[in-house]
Amino acid sequence: MTTNGLRVVLADDDVLLREGLASLLERSGFRVVGQAGDAARLLTLVAEATPELVVVDIRMPPTHSSEGLDAARQIRQQHPEVGILVLSAHVEVEHAMELLAGGRGIGYLLKSRVTDVEEFIDTLGRIAKGGSVVDPALVAELVAARHRDDPLAELSAREREVLALMAEGRSNAGIAAA
Repeated sequence: MTTNGLRVVLADDDVLLREGLASLLERSGFRVVGQAGDAARLLTLVAEATPELVVVDIRMPPTHSSEGLDAARQIRQQHPEVGILVLSAHVEVEHAMELLAGGRGIGYLLKSRVTDVEEFIDTLGRIAKGGSVVDPALVAELVAARHRDDPLAELSAREREVLALMAEGRSNAGIAAA
């Protein structure tokens, strides 16, 4: 996929990673129009530079908790046309769900699992064009979290049987007869 000079803003508090990623992207045909080391600067850059894609880390100053994800949610609300890639060392299932529910032009990758530069560049282009990409490790966490929090898992076999009959639309008398 050609990047055709896609405008990108990078946000990561690790300056070496940020500069290295900027260099890689520029060599690959992207135009890096801004870099930020914190979420506040990221939001300012997005408003000023109007990028087509933002690459953001989750944990950024000042608290190193979820500032990057919070900024990504704000960007999604204020600039829905901007593609967003969350590129992180951490799997944050709760926060990621809300962001991923935003639909198109969104991605979530783990830094440690990016092993092919061409594939990574292709992924960025797809996100900028409206595609969605989710790291398999995040998918596994989402599925595991769903199974852990499934209230139906706590039902007995008999309770499940009754629930199935209710789902069929049977009355109390019909359920009792069954």
